[in-house]
Amino acid sequence: MCLAIPARVVQIFDGERAVVDMGGVQKEVSLALLEDVSEGDYVIVHVGFALNRLDPEEAERTLALFAEMDEPDPAAA
Repeated sequence: MCLAIPARVVQIFDGERAVVDMGGVQKEVSLALLEDVSEGDYVIVHVGFALNRLDPEEAERTLALFAEMDEPDPAAA
């Protein structure tokens, strides 16, 4: 299964590489497939490449859903 994850761009350091934050985990990714990415933008990341810029509200909703899935199920206790 392939999964692309929304991430916020924290730092751009050579125009084609950036550090992104994915729910508290920071990772270096390539920006080679996108133009005009700025720090603070949200992007979709797959296998180390930012594939697409993402609307900030949509990114926040998706990250909130991921965080919700990570919480323990109270019905299972």
